Amino acid sequence: MSNVLNEVLLANRGYAASFDKGDLPMPPGRRFAILTCMDARLDPAKYAGLSEGDAHVIRNAGGRASDDAIRSLVISYKLLGTREWFVIHHTDCGMETFTDDIMRGLLASSLKTASVDEHGWHDCCEGPGSAEANHISWLTIKDQAQSVLEDVQRIKAHPLVPSDIPVYGYIYDVKSGRLIEVPEATAAGK
Repeated sequence: MSNVLNEVLLANRGYAASFDKGDLPMPPGRRFAILTCMDARLDPAKYAGLSEGDAHVIRNAGGRASDDAIRSLVISYKLLGTREWFVIHHTDCGMETFTDDIMRGLLASSLKTASVDEHGWHDCCEGPGSAEANHISWLTIKDQAQSVLEDVQRIKAHPLVPSDIPVYGYIYDVKSGRLIEVPEATAAGK
């Protein structure tokens, strides 16, 4: 058994020993959802003042409005009553460090973990790779504010998203902990 697995199971035993949240309702109490990045430096509970049961938090690489993220937001609204959504990207995002072509090339040569240095991304190993990477849009980021705007626009334009649900656009600053509004995105999300 790995050390990480042991640590997680030990932490869970401690959490479960004093667990008192079993009666929380399924719908989020504050009736909003956040779409944000999976980056481990982001803690939406802390930067948005959340407690268990307050809001839905949907996380993926870059906090992008992928088809699956929009699916989750629609379920959040339609079945669980959220009435406001936030798209929150962040500074110093790993999704800014590569392009779709770089990702496709890395995966074509090997499925093992790659590394990056001052010369760019490198594979550690020889194959096998996979051509399946050519069928995925990796939703990489060139400009944070522009990607927030694009994601808000994509959400608002989706035929399953009601026109009256506001979508706010923000960038989380990993150095200060502050949320910085992207005014164009919030305006597009009205």
